[in-house]
Formats: sequence, C-alpha cells, structure tokens
Amino acid sequence: MPTVAMKVNGANVVHDIPDNTLLVSFLRETMGLTGTHVGCDTSQCGACIVHVNGESIKSCSILAAQLDGADVTTIEGIANGDELHPMQQAFHENHGLQCGFCTPGMVMSAIELVEKNKNLSEREIREGLEGNICRCTGYHNIVKSVQDAATRMGG
Repeated sequence: MPTVAMKVNGANVVHDIPDNTLLVSFLRETMGLTGTHVGCDTSQCGACIVHVNGESIKSCSILAAQLDGADVTTIEGIANGDELHPMQQAFHENHGLQCGFCTPGMVMSAIELVEKNKNLSEREIREGLEGNICRCTGYHNIVKSVQDAATRMGG
C-alpha cells in the first residue's frame, strides 16, 4: 500500500491506502469528512466536488494516491469557525438548497467560479455550474445564491 501525504482542510495528513482508493472514499472513509457526497459514481453529478490546489475537481474521478503533496479543501474546510463562508451563507439565505445532497458540490464549484469572475451574468453562472446536478430546486435560487455570494465576496 502506498503512503499518501496531503493537506486536508489545512491539516497535514499521512495515511497508507490501497492503490485504488478514490479521493472521495479517502475523504469520507479514512478522514471521516462526509460532507463530500457520492451521488452517481460516474462523475456526472458533481456532488463530490472538492478543491485540489484551489481548483474544483470531482473527487470520484481521481485516486487519492495521485494527490500526494496536494492541498485539498472540502465543504467542511471553508467556514471560519462558526462563521459560514459567504457562499454557504448566501445559499442559506436565498434558499439555494432543498434536500441538500448536491449543495456541497454546488457550493465548492460556485466558490471557484466566483473567485475567477465576481461579475458573472446569470448565463455564466448556469454554464459554470452545468457539471452539477440538482434534482430539487430548478436552479433559480442556486443562481440567486451565487449572485449574492459574488457580492459578498467582493464583486
């Protein structure tokens, strides 16, 4: 078994893992970080999105061993103590979630989207989130949440 060392939510971690361990499994099963969801097992839904070295990736599509030395941030790592990240706060206040299953992936994708462009149009938000599937909301309040968060994040 290879040893993987990475930073997860700011903490250095080192674990021996089987070669075929997906990042999502490493996070959920080894690290106990269950905010990253497994929705489809085929890299279609986006519920498993985390940030790796600042970029959004579907954690069901990469092996944990490939990320030796990487900096991984999950939904659990974006708040500042009890203070929600502006994107989390915007999703909460604008009702950008219903069942909540897709929300961690939506929030993580939206953070990177807004960090790259704080003046996004509705169309750009919808296109930027097209790799994330929500079966509940119809996306209207998700878009509204991202627009609100962009303002909160300096847009």
